[in-house]
Amino acid sequence: MVTARITVNGKEAPIAPAAPHTTVLDFLRERGLTGTKEGCAEGECGACSVLVARPGVHKPTDWVPVNACLVPVAALDGQEVVTSEGLATVEAPGTPPVLHPVQEEMAVRGGSQCGYCTPGFVCSMAAEYYRPDRCAHAAPGAAPGAADSGDSGDSGDSADSAGADGGDAEHGPNGFDLHALSGNLCRCTGYRPIRDAAFAVGTPTDEDPLARRREQEPPEPVATEYRQDDSAFLRRSTLAETLRLLRERPDAVVVAGSTDWGVEVNIRSRRADCVVAVDRLPELRDLRVESDHVEIGAALTLTEIERRLDGTVPLLAQLFPQFASRLIRNGATLGGNLGTGSPIGDSPPVLLALEASLVLADADGEREVPLADYFTGYRQSVRRPGELIRAVRLPLPLSPVTAFHKIAKRRFDDISSVAVAFALDVEDGTVRKARIGLGGVAATPVRALATEAALEGRPWTTETAEAAAEVLRGEGTPMSDHRASAGYRAAMLGQSLLKLYAQTTEAVPS
Repeated sequence: MVTARITVNGKEAPIAPAAPHTTVLDFLRERGLTGTKEGCAEGECGACSVLVARPGVHKPTDWVPVNACLVPVAALDGQEVVTSEGLATVEAPGTPPVLHPVQEEMAVRGGSQCGYCTPGFVCSMAAEYYRPDRCAHAAPGAAPGAADSGDSGDSGDSADSAGADGGDAEHGPNGFDLHALSGNLCRCTGYRPIRDAAFAVGTPTDEDPLARRREQEPPEPVATEYRQDDSAFLRRSTLAETLRLLRERPDAVVVAGSTDWGVEVNIRSRRADCVVAVDRLPELRDLRVESDHVEIGAALTLTEIERRLDGTVPLLAQLFPQFASRLIRNGATLGGNLGTGSPIGDSPPVLLALEASLVLADADGEREVPLADYFTGYRQSVRRPGELIRAVRLPLPLSPVTAFHKIAKRRFDDISSVAVAFALDVEDGTVRKARIGLGGVAATPVRALATEAALEGRPWTTETAEAAAEVLRGEGTPMSDHRASAGYRAAMLGQSLLKLYAQTTEAVPS
């Protein structure tokens, strides 16, 4: 057995003697890299974010920030990680490190006070700094280099001039997408100076080692068999090998981004005798657009899907910004979101509206199951022991009228109280086809079949929308909990359809 190893800030280190459930966060801190902090242990605050070299969309390698508190260190066997300490450079032995441009901007613009959240912000910022297509969205002449962007702590100019220089409230004139920081929380500085720093960073220089690293391929996935005591973390090289393993170990916990399992390990002290990783299996990482369907590999992260589809499936494009945070989307997968069977997952309502089907695979072969028939009860499905979700298929053509409405207490990075997805075909003023997916109103994600029937074949008018909204209020079996009451959930269902009608009639005057 080859010893499991990880490269951190350019230096290779063995993972042993860490236990298989040890997170990247704990592994790093035990080795003195204490810039990586634990704030919540749930992937909610971003204090633990680090950069990982992953297959790129526009270049061979992307620097991708992830929550180190959720990912088992064994999952990064053979991979490259950069922490906040690794961003600074040492120009000569014995000299102080030279701050990274992102670190410099955070310092001069007052983006750090107590400093606890700062390393996580810096890592998320650095990932956006190195995003290859960021500068393509910058306003002409509006992305100064870090050395030119100010030598005082005055944080007003950058933010106040963003709109005039070609940016907006959420995108800087330098092309910086503020949503890159949506998974990072700060409790003392306030976000304006952090935003100022983000909107002031320039472009990487040709000498920047992390920028140059993007031009090379990322590390190849490696087969991992990491065992300590009675626990094991296993990764096979192919899907066939993985399915044979799952036949032998049907009790194994299957993980991709570990955004759900990591919380179980940290908060509920869950442990598993055997964890099987599927995140790097090539057979689960394909995305193909055929003449009659789109097939999305179950182990592609939501960020990868978003950037590869680039808006060609509008309903998914509406979902992605509202699904947790960028840090979570960098690890979360559709296979994982569907595999957990959660009734409040955000992707199932959207996929139900898109009439998705799942390709399920085991050691004996594959079968295709409509998503509408997949869920059988609370966190239960038709998936058999030893069976994996290999891909999600979306039939083409897509319905032209779509919307995803997420009702939650926060605008972003929150769990839904209610989630509603619509996909309608409206021709000559008549609803020819309606598909509506609901989350948070039953023990499983469900289709609003009665509402669909109330819409199909009827004119798309105020009267039809109001009548169908009344039907939609009675769909599902909503319950009251700390997020919302049953009455509120029912009311929001009806309002969601009325909102869709208002949006479509405003966009297309009668």
